Amino acid sequence: MALPVFDESMDPAEIDLMVENATTAATFLKAIGHEGRLMILCHLATGEKSVTELENLLSARQAAVSQQLARLRLEGLVTPRRDGKTIYYSLTDERPRKIMEVVYELFCSTDDTP
Repeated sequence: MALPVFDESMDPAEIDLMVENATTAATFLKAIGHEGRLMILCHLATGEKSVTELENLLSARQAAVSQQLARLRLEGLVTPRRDGKTIYYSLTDERPRKIMEVVYELFCSTDDTP
C-alpha cells in the first residue's frame, strides 16, 4: 500500500480525516509503546492466555501484568474472558497481531534474506 501524497491541493475534509486518523494511530502506538505491553501482545498473538500463564511467561508479578492488561483492555486491544476464577485474555482484533509481525520482522528476526 502506498502512502498518500500530501500537498496544498488536499481538500480540508481530507486533512481533517488525516488528523483524526493520526490521533487514533498515536493513541494505539502509545498503548503498545511499553516493553511489558509489547511482550503481552507478542504472547497473545499466538493465542489466548490466562493471567497466570502471562505471569509465568513474562516472569512478572501479577500486579504488573494486570496493570499492563488493564491499559491494553482500556485501549481495546485485548478482550478478557472469565472461566470460573481464571481470567483469559485474547487479542480483540488483528491490528496488534499485524503490528507484532512487523515488530518481529524489524527487530527480532534472525533471517538476513531480503
